[in-house]
Amino acid sequence: MFFLPSVHRHPQFRRGARDMASLAPGIGAWGLMTGVAMVKSGMSVAEALAMTFFVYAGSSQLASIPLIVAGAPIGVILATGFCVNLRFVVFSLHLRPYLMHMPRWRRLVNGYLTADLSYALFTRQFAQPAADAAGQRAQEAYLAGNYFVTWSSWMGLSVIGIALANLIPAAWGLGFAGVLCLLGILCSLANTRLRMLSALLAGASAVALYSLPLKLNIVGAIAIAVAACYLLEKKLPGAAR
Repeated sequence: MFFLPSVHRHPQFRRGARDMASLAPGIGAWGLMTGVAMVKSGMSVAEALAMTFFVYAGSSQLASIPLIVAGAPIGVILATGFCVNLRFVVFSLHLRPYLMHMPRWRRLVNGYLTADLSYALFTRQFAQPAADAAGQRAQEAYLAGNYFVTWSSWMGLSVIGIALANLIPAAWGLGFAGVLCLLGILCSLANTRLRMLSALLAGASAVALYSLPLKLNIVGAIAIAVAACYLLEKKLPGAAR
């Protein structure tokens, strides 16, 4: 998608890349520690590189590593990755009106490249899908700029982590930098009473349901927050403003 002239030459591509650049160090640190964790779990360099480029989902990778080390059945590993990444179903439903004008192959590329931070920045920048072709091109270019920085930061530092796994101690905890990036975006998006409530509900639910297997506490927290805020928005329309 980055190589399309209508995308990477558009001014919004540079704007999207610039907005994501401030978050790149956190994304890179997260990728670095994921690369280290994969190799130290016993995966070969080839296996770690394949997982990095084909899976491209940090939380899913980190959740599956202990299961791989423990020799869990492949079905359990796939189910864990599926549950951890269910939030992307919500992302795709939200992004669908923005992307449905594109050919299928470009929608598939967008699906692969979508990440938490790119989704958050894009939806903060564009509250509604564009109504004309020029606006659609601008939105696609901005999203591609987000993608370019996110993908490059993650892949570049993940590969470095894989290559230097034995020199970088996991005790450094660099992966927490990615969590801090997400928290920063979350705080900037919590600008209405309903959004603040959804964040609090999701956080409390995730902690309360922590004992569920396969990271299902994340899925449960999303479901509870979405359902509660949907009902409140119907009963108290002013809360969304």
